[in-house]
Amino acid sequence: MPQTDIATANPPTLVNCVLYGSDGHKLRDIGIEEIGEALQDPHHFVWVGLHEPDEPLLDRLQEKFGLHELAIEDAHAAHQRTKIEVYGDSLFIAVHTAQMEKDKIEFGETHMFLGRNYLVSVRHGASLSYAKARRCCESSPVLLALGPSYALYSVLDFIVDNYMPIVENFRSRLQELEHAILGGDFKRNTIIHLYELKKELVRMRLAVTPLQDVLSQLVRLYPGLIRDEVRPYFRDVGDHAMRINEAADTMREMLTAAMDVNFALVGISQNDVFKKISGWALLLTAPMMIASWYGMNFKGMPELDAPYAYPVTAALTLTLCVVLYILLRRAKWL
Repeated sequence: MPQTDIATANPPTLVNCVLYGSDGHKLRDIGIEEIGEALQDPHHFVWVGLHEPDEPLLDRLQEKFGLHELAIEDAHAAHQRTKIEVYGDSLFIAVHTAQMEKDKIEFGETHMFLGRNYLVSVRHGASLSYAKARRCCESSPVLLALGPSYALYSVLDFIVDNYMPIVENFRSRLQELEHAILGGDFKRNTIIHLYELKKELVRMRLAVTPLQDVLSQLVRLYPGLIRDEVRPYFRDVGDHAMRINEAADTMREMLTAAMDVNFALVGISQNDVFKKISGWALLLTAPMMIASWYGMNFKGMPELDAPYAYPVTAALTLTLCVVLYILLRRAKWL
């Protein structure tokens, strides 16, 4: 079928439908109706990429690949937890993808169907195109000759690698917030940003942690679907996922510590304010007490008849205030 005819026949949500030979080289793009014929040759495999397909398209693929109806139902719903399930001689894998948009994580899902000679990937929500992963595979036909299990590795590796820039973005934001806290910036927005960052880290951890179990199973199980030569590659992706998970845990603990430090510094700052208020109140108490004596209606006050009583009293009051001020400054109450 000519390229233009394939583009016309395939729906727009079908991003790629490619037939590969046993040597790992791309043979040609095919249409949906050619999938059944292509699968009859066990030495070839088909790699299909979908983006938010509708139900009729999934039904057509179910018919062509013989996919289980429960797996198709999960792929259409697009609200699945990260998991791996076995349906006969095929695997259904659901993983969460992530992208940074305006300093916030947007999550999506990718569902994959793996058979002996096919791989079908279904993208939903926030996710980059897997065209880069496909081009990387096609540039290494010796590895792509390992079959659809290597194509599955490429997609999972691409998904996990996309978490790394998010981790670096979070680390940079955490450092900025730490500098703001230690620099005495006690704005309300600082604690709000800390809380939002911690919440996003928890969401990322919930997405990455179950992926480690999926990759662990791909390393150890499913001998009829996963080539032994590909298992070390899955183990490498598992190591990357573990590093991301550990980084998320570390930053989450650092965020908790940063929030505690922020609250402690706010408390210290408030104590300093109260100490200054108390210090000024004590400093003003001395002249107020002396002045209150002169406000009393007594005739027998000896200093009232002395010629220098008022200047001496004023000088003593000023001296007392100066002494109190020096003592309070040394005590760091002023």
